[in-house]
Amino acid sequence: MPAILLILLVIVILIIITCFKIVPQSMAFVVERLGAYQGTWSVGFHIKAPFIDKIARRVNLKEQVADFPPQPVITKDNVSVRIDTVVFYQITDPKLYTYGVENPMMAIENLTATTLRNIIGDLELDQTLTSREIINTKMRSTLDIATDPWGIKVNRVELKNIMPPPEIQNAMEKQMKAERERREAVTRAEGDKKAKILEAEGEKESAILRAEADKQAAILRAEAQKEKTIKEAEGEAAAILKLQQANADGIRMIKEASADEAVLRIKSLEAFEKVADGQATTILLPSELSGIAAIGEALKHTAK
Repeated sequence: MPAILLILLVIVILIIITCFKIVPQSMAFVVERLGAYQGTWSVGFHIKAPFIDKIARRVNLKEQVADFPPQPVITKDNVSVRIDTVVFYQITDPKLYTYGVENPMMAIENLTATTLRNIIGDLELDQTLTSREIINTKMRSTLDIATDPWGIKVNRVELKNIMPPPEIQNAMEKQMKAERERREAVTRAEGDKKAKILEAEGEKESAILRAEADKQAAILRAEAQKEKTIKEAEGEAAAILKLQQANADGIRMIKEASADEAVLRIKSLEAFEKVADGQATTILLPSELSGIAAIGEALKHTAK
């Protein structure tokens, strides 16, 4: 009998312990009582009634990512492509998420496929390849509205990959290669043009610099010649001035020595002799100088 009581006591303790529940962060528990919705437990400590309360679903409130397999769609110009989509969603109402749809993820996947077919069906292949942002926006808006009754908010939809048929992909690669080669050729032509322009500008600058150098050299030569001429003229003027000064000094000294008329005439003759400088054969003397010559001869006889 005591053993049965002990077993019952252990069972009761275990039942009571199982009634204590702790809800972690970013989680929510949907609780049912006798099969009907009783409430939603948020973060914290909770106690449920034994046997009549049941946790129907543990809901993750974090933003989640659903990567669906590629979906075959047909464009407006009848090209079959496969598109891989990624959906970022978050559960905002655990009750609606639990009771709104049987399988939420399958519902989102099917809804994504049908929405994608509707949008791509109005676009041609070129538009499909270049309008990812528009497609993403339209899909996010449509899915967000459609999933509101399920307690799900679609935050973002991305087209991860668009795969056209192999033959079209090969043609696109050839076109891309040709376009790349064309751009490279244009780039090379522009580079050659710029190089020629730079070369011509360099030659122009070099010619200008050479002309400027020649001009400066000519100016310097002219200035040097001018300076030389000025210096020579100044030298000649100084020599003449010194000569005139010497003559003036000689005359002044003769006057200061009180030289008589005969000495002055002899000096005049010496001046004429310098004028002749031994080159003239005939010298015409003024009449008044004949007396000076006689005086000179007399002086020579007296000296002898």
